[in-house]
Amino acid sequence: MPAASPLICLASASPRRRELLASIDVPVEVRPVDIDETPRPGEAAEAYVLRLAEEKARAGAALGALPTLGADTAVVCDARILGKPRDRDHAAAMLRALSGRCHQVLTAVAVTGPAGLLSTRVVSRVTMGEIAEEEIAAYWATGEPADKAGGYAIQGRGAVFVARLEGSHSAVVGLPLYETAALLSRQGVPLWNRSRPAPAMS
Repeated sequence: MPAASPLICLASASPRRRELLASIDVPVEVRPVDIDETPRPGEAAEAYVLRLAEEKARAGAALGALPTLGADTAVVCDARILGKPRDRDHAAAMLRALSGRCHQVLTAVAVTGPAGLLSTRVVSRVTMGEIAEEEIAAYWATGEPADKAGGYAIQGRGAVFVARLEGSHSAVVGLPLYETAALLSRQGVPLWNRSRPAPAMS
């Protein structure tokens, strides 16, 4: 059977976001955008992820006529944004910082379309169990942490370190599906479920 025509443009190369959208029957046209993701001086993490999601959506919208989705996820511990690890030592340092503690995962999503630019932000709390040094070394050896914010993937092997999640699992993976579906519906993107109003921004 031929592939379904894309309903939206996804301004991201993330296979996880593409897979999440496919799980709710939203085929996408992938058009990664290149924007500066450096936090601004004094910029709070909540404002940072929302700004990046909106900038990605706008940049992607300039490349085609489809409604365009941009998203950004940040792992925050002690008010610091933990990005993707630079190397093995950086990943190990982040996992040590997260070990035995609770941290926040902030995910913002923005969608352009007939209703203009719509966006929202979701905050989840993740509690990690104690992570031993040998576990950190073994985890790095799997290759999984290398391109993950905070140095772990809740949807992969990193799930064994997660003792508790308060919030949206899909948001921690990279895209809050409940909120995303509501925004897409407001932009007129046909979904399998009934339309619903977008929730208020957290």
